Amino acid sequence: MPELSLFTAFVAGLLGGVHCAGMCGGLVSAFALGLPGDRSALSFQLACNLGRIATYVLLGALAGAAGAGTLLFERALPAQTILFAAANFMLLGLGLYLAGLFARFAEIERLGRGLWRRAQPLLSRVLPIDSTGKALAAGVLWGFLPCGLVYSAVVLALASASVERGALIMGAFGAGTLPNLLAMGLLAGRLQPFLQDRRVRIAAGIAIAGLGAWGFVRLA
Repeated sequence: MPELSLFTAFVAGLLGGVHCAGMCGGLVSAFALGLPGDRSALSFQLACNLGRIATYVLLGALAGAAGAGTLLFERALPAQTILFAAANFMLLGLGLYLAGLFARFAEIERLGRGLWRRAQPLLSRVLPIDSTGKALAAGVLWGFLPCGLVYSAVVLALASASVERGALIMGAFGAGTLPNLLAMGLLAGRLQPFLQDRRVRIAAGIAIAGLGAWGFVRLA
């Protein structure tokens, strides 16, 4: 199951690019302002994304540690099974949301708005990004942007009930998001219209919902 969780997290991150285009598109554009039009732009974009993934790994480790606490209770196996079911329910809900069939899923993203309000003033201090250090710091803060896709992966890390596996799951998820977000930054938003096309969103949503449904089959 751990290997399947890593695969699920990676694919969810990859297919979730259609969600990233809407959630992170404006932020990516803000990061791109002032970037030099040479090879250093690539290094800055990589640093931003590596900082973001580092935050995901930290969140995964914390979630895994919290999940490990469930093993201290009696009937630990059912508790872990419930967490895996919750993770797959999140994937199913996200997929239906992207496909335009479950609009209320967006309400989940309100959960992290308080933390994001605290991070935003810090983020403004590193803009415009004109050094690798600023790019890395901006990416670390970017990782706290409220996002249902990220929360789905965090619940999967929680279900792992392990600090190491939780970190690995979120690292795999972050690696899955990297191609789309890196391309959005380097192509100055030209990829966003494609990712936000209704047909693309429906196809990606159905695929992510399928991952959640398959997770339920594995639990049966």
